[in-house]
Amino acid sequence: MTTDTLIVIPARWGSTRLPGKPLVEIAGQTMLSRVVDIACHAADAVMSAQENHQVGVVVATDDDRIHEHCATLPVDSVMTGKDCPTGTDRAREAHRLMSDAFDYVVNLQGDAPLTPPDFVADLVLGLIASGADVATPVVRLRWHELDLMREQKQTTPFSGTTVLLSDNGDALWFSKQILPAMRDEASLRSHNGDDALSPVLRHVGLYGFTRDALNAFVALPPGRYEQHEGLEQLRLLENGYRIRCVEVDYRGRPAMSGVDSSDDVQRAEWLLA
Repeated sequence: MTTDTLIVIPARWGSTRLPGKPLVEIAGQTMLSRVVDIACHAADAVMSAQENHQVGVVVATDDDRIHEHCATLPVDSVMTGKDCPTGTDRAREAHRLMSDAFDYVVNLQGDAPLTPPDFVADLVLGLIASGADVATPVVRLRWHELDLMREQKQTTPFSGTTVLLSDNGDALWFSKQILPAMRDEASLRSHNGDDALSPVLRHVGLYGFTRDALNAFVALPPGRYEQHEGLEQLRLLENGYRIRCVEVDYRGRPAMSGVDSSDDVQRAEWLLA
């Protein structure tokens, strides 16, 4: 049986710090067009690796200006409501507007123009292979990267999310705290250099859902720990859903979670250069 995936790119106009950011240019190309390129490359990779599997890409927006811009790009777009509380809700609405025809739905945020396409492809392939409800990428931090995360959390304690995994790669827990705590850290570090891998996994905010899991997610009330941590994926764990974590590697490529301000635009251009 043919199974299909839809990559949804939520792209809303309203942003407190960077209004209209999907159309902001980064090194001569709109942010949205960069994300569309990422999605299209990922779709091609999945279809090459997975026989008889079709992957579609659609932009889900709430603004005519973004909708019109999509007409100049190799992508379809749908108009979703302005009241969608999260990108996941917008992805669900886009899937409904596409007749609920896809077995898997990926939520690729429109403000993440430096996402490696293989992260998206590996996510889809991992979701299909695992039989889990949801899949998401994780990156194993090197010791010097862990030191940097600790330093960042001194000023922005809720930046960066870590995850604990079961032996089969399913998520046990996500937290804004750095997990696991390591009593033997000094010993672990003494046997390896700062460029060696630590036991800490950083979560990359990208999700793939089965159709049933996505429908269930948006219908569930926010979870108790979800509200404490500010992490919507905890809603799934609190309700018994399986999240498969797919380990990925930047391989020296620039890493940036999202573009939310004019300073972020400058940083993205610097990283691309």
